[in-house]
Amino acid sequence: MAHLSPLSEDASPELKDDFAVFVNILGFVPNSLLTMQRRPKIVKGFAELTKAVMAPDGTVDMGFKRLLAHFASRAAGCQYCEAHSLIAAGLHGVSNDKIQAIWEYQTSSLYTEAERVALDYALAAGSVPNQVDDTLMARMKQHWDDDQIVEILAAVSLYGFLNRWNDSMATDLEASPKALGEKVLKKGGWTGGKHNTSRSRKKGSSSC
Repeated sequence: MAHLSPLSEDASPELKDDFAVFVNILGFVPNSLLTMQRRPKIVKGFAELTKAVMAPDGTVDMGFKRLLAHFASRAAGCQYCEAHSLIAAGLHGVSNDKIQAIWEYQTSSLYTEAERVALDYALAAGSVPNQVDDTLMARMKQHWDDDQIVEILAAVSLYGFLNRWNDSMATDLEASPKALGEKVLKKGGWTGGKHNTSRSRKKGSSSC
């Protein structure tokens, strides 16, 4: 059960446009933002950062940025964000087959080598302590230019805030991401609750 209860969507009328940003991303206003609205300026600031990081005019695919967020959330252990990021990936062009193969990303033909490296990077960047090293950066630079690496790390870092927020708040998961988690993520140890420390986070592990 959440440590703080979400407020209703109409509790802060001035946040209507900010909430719309997340309806576009997820199809609903997440409980995380409904809780956060106790300080409306934080919601507004986070909405602006989200629009900048996930902007459609970037050179990293919008759906793939959500997969990066998923892997960063795996590393952090935030099961709420793991499910949310996959919902968002599907809504932004990632095929259902690719989402279903998320545990086999290193071997599935649905993923390119560039994507595999970037997802490894998201796992490493989302880990504590941080696991990004010179070898991994060299691999990244074989497939992504400097501007794209900035965009990739921005997606990881955006979800770093959400990972801390939702795991600390024990935010209750909504129906649609919960259903997707049960379908896709459960086989990797996902339960839909708070942080699961029993799962391996090692790069390349099918149970990351």
